Amino acid sequence: MYETLCGRLSHLNLCVTNAMREDLAENWGIKAVTVYDKPASFFKETPLDLQHQLFMKLSRTYSAFRACSEPSDSGMERSAFTERDAQSGTVTCLPGRPALLVSSTSWTEDEDFSILLAALEKFEQLIDDGESLPPLVCVITGKGPLKEYYSRLICQKHFQHIQVCTPWLEAEDYPLLLGSADLGVCLHRSSSGLDLPMKVVDMFGCCLPVCAVNFQCLHELVKHEENGLVFEDSEELAAQLQMLFSKFPDPAGKLNQFCKNLRESEQLRWDESWKRTVLPLITDT
Repeated sequence: MYETLCGRLSHLNLCVTNAMREDLAENWGIKAVTVYDKPASFFKETPLDLQHQLFMKLSRTYSAFRACSEPSDSGMERSAFTERDAQSGTVTCLPGRPALLVSSTSWTEDEDFSILLAALEKFEQLIDDGESLPPLVCVITGKGPLKEYYSRLICQKHFQHIQVCTPWLEAEDYPLLLGSADLGVCLHRSSSGLDLPMKVVDMFGCCLPVCAVNFQCLHELVKHEENGLVFEDSEELAAQLQMLFSKFPDPAGKLNQFCKNLRESEQLRWDESWKRTVLPLITDT
């Protein structure tokens, strides 16, 4: 009631999607301007040396980030993904490294993580059947009421080629992780169908392609086959993982093409977007 009254009396209303703008006009009689959420400036691709530092830090707590074998040269420092020459400081990606898949969540009913777990089981079966696919490290970050429930489900899985960990990251490490990953997965379904997942905005800021579960206005953010893929169920997600990680890492593959598209797109940051989009509206009001 307050929103209806104040929205009609205000000089300027902002909303986060065109779908929300149309809903406000049709059902509330409120005129609004769409201002899309943008990532903060610290969401960006992570340089390889910082990736290695992050992986080594996380390896002290989470086994998924630890190297499968120690380097023969004592002057080398190794994580599951990278290797650093202590003498020269040069960091390289390990050949045959796992692919790094990241999803973030508040562990609520808005996100059905059984979809991802079922897709991972299908991915595991594809590897067992001889498909040319990499092992996966799946990192699911966040806290929330359903975390314990899904953690029990994860523990019941007996993956041989997939490792799943559910860390709570320090604030400064989360952007570094997104900027180091190979693929993001979003399972958020908007309860209203009128807003967009901020986690995908942040992933795109890091030039991280995304597979996202479909809902009403998602197309305003995720452009299917351009900056990521949209799926309806676990079967479709599994097929997308198979396609994206086939012959990984493939410089000519779809995954790298999505990364290139994100780099080449005009991605305004939050402060710049505010100055360009909102300040002129306030000035004119």
